[in-house]
Amino acid sequence: MKIPADLKALSDRELKTLADELRAETISAVSVTGGHLGAGLGVVELTVALHAVFDAPRDKIIWDVGHQSYPHKILTGRRDRIRTLRMKDGLSGFTKRSESPYDPFGAAHSSTSISAALGFVVARDLGGDAGDAIAVIGDGAMSAGMAFEALNNAGDLGKRLIVILNDNDMSIAPPVGAMSAYLTRLYTEGPFQDLRAAARGAVSLLPGPFQEGARRAKEMIKGIAVGGTLFEELGFSYVGPIDGHDVDQLLAVLRTVKARAAGPILIHAITRKGKGYGPAERASDRGHATAKFDVMTGAQKKPLSNAPSYTKVFAENLIKAAEADDRIVAITAAMPEGTGLNLFAERFAKRCFDVGIAEQHAVTFAAGLAAGGMKPFCALYSTFLQRGYDQVVHDVAIQRLPVRFAIDRAGLVGADGATHAGAFDIAFLANLPGFIVMAAADEAELAHMVATAAAVDDRPTAFRFPRGDGVGVTLPERAVPMEIGKGRVVAEGGRVAILSFGTRLAEVLKAREALAARGLAPTVADARFAKPLDRDLILQLVAGHAALITVEEGAIGGFGSHVAQLLADEGVFDRGYKFRAMVLPDTFIDQSSPEDMYAVAGMNAAHIEAKVLEVLGVATVGSKRA
Repeated sequence: MKIPADLKALSDRELKTLADELRAETISAVSVTGGHLGAGLGVVELTVALHAVFDAPRDKIIWDVGHQSYPHKILTGRRDRIRTLRMKDGLSGFTKRSESPYDPFGAAHSSTSISAALGFVVARDLGGDAGDAIAVIGDGAMSAGMAFEALNNAGDLGKRLIVILNDNDMSIAPPVGAMSAYLTRLYTEGPFQDLRAAARGAVSLLPGPFQEGARRAKEMIKGIAVGGTLFEELGFSYVGPIDGHDVDQLLAVLRTVKARAAGPILIHAITRKGKGYGPAERASDRGHATAKFDVMTGAQKKPLSNAPSYTKVFAENLIKAAEADDRIVAITAAMPEGTGLNLFAERFAKRCFDVGIAEQHAVTFAAGLAAGGMKPFCALYSTFLQRGYDQVVHDVAIQRLPVRFAIDRAGLVGADGATHAGAFDIAFLANLPGFIVMAAADEAELAHMVATAAAVDDRPTAFRFPRGDGVGVTLPERAVPMEIGKGRVVAEGGRVAILSFGTRLAEVLKAREALAARGLAPTVADARFAKPLDRDLILQLVAGHAALITVEEGAIGGFGSHVAQLLADEGVFDRGYKFRAMVLPDTFIDQSSPEDMYAVAGMNAAHIEAKVLEVLGVATVGSKRA
């Protein structure tokens, strides 16, 4: 088969065979590319059933987050490119509107699918695109307030909307699966309004232990009893739980829903993340994200490095700080391993909090902890901190509460592409009054910045660091707080000064070596702070050089803009002084290796060298004189 419409010609037995083949193809593809494996393996049968029953792209199938969309991509005409996943000029690791008409809505952050699907439904009823809208959302994504906001709105509007809760976090015993099959038969034989009474009746006939298993299977969160009370109170018809790996059950339910659904309906499907691949099923994260791997053994093929990852350096230094100060606590939003806080939790279980996919809550929770006298470190990826920005402004900055933001995955992150780029945090934090904003140039500086944040007790702080390994510098035995708002000169030179903010410093020093070979070695400084700026250092660089260039791994409006404002206020530009700010371009950069992405951005050593030559008016091959 080449497109989903081809599934209509297959028998139910052939669809089961297709699901087995699809699982094998997904495993094979991700072994070559790396990526999010476990979630996709958990929805193979669901993917086949959805495309066999519904009529995509007329019907809009919206995969929340997009981690689980690899099997969907294979079935929607992209099998020939599936081994380009997350590579330069290849398929995105998430759903992407520009990639295929079968991706009606782009998703890489969680909990957006129900809102988007409701938008399609209302547009349909107002004369827009025809067809059903089906949101497939994971149980973890249901922890975000946005999902419940959408459920509340959808229940109030009462329009035909299909939500599938992909629940892969529960341990379902065989008797529960049998009970689910019985409920499914009752459901498909009768009208929707009879389902709840039938479900209660069926459960009451089971032995006590089976009744408890049925209850647990239905409790996606506390307060949901058999029958899906919470969802029904929100205005949804509730169907389930059903076995999300039983193609017969899935087809029966989806066909009935397609034929009979009038208002909003939620189908609760129990799945197993990593299903069908032993190494993923045995992994603690069920194979959530993986490097390239050997299919037979599951062994990952990770590049060797002599330097620790920035994330590990952060975690280890936070643990050291917490050993010395029992007021230090840590918060993350469903990313304990990604942020390194799993290590902190092993040492300080009662002082580490995973709030689920709820960045808004994480920020305000941290603000409450700070107001209560604790020293909270809120560890989030840069791209996910965006989701809690109003709380950063209103609940932290305005109240001047000493929340410490540890911002991981700063800058361009590689295979996850534009949706996960940490491009904007410098700009959106450095414009907030009273904030301290730092960026580590290497892993040693990161250690000192953890100590600095721990020491600041009168205002909010943030320090950012990239994905991946450090540059290999020697780590301090004991990290010490830095002087707030003070940078450092790394290398003395002449004519041009380069002021770096963050880990582009290594590329700046490479550029300096190349320029030194020309007899044009610039002065290099490490800013360390975007706010407060080191006014004395900046004006010293201006006074001793004919030009100043800033370099940062962030968008327009960040560190360079603040330096430009200082120079303007000081009247430096009135004298015709030359200033350039090297920032990420005003565009979204697709996935590739970080090195390639920075090449596209014009931020590698060769580009920095060319910028210096341009400012000096030195001609280079293929360049224009300033």
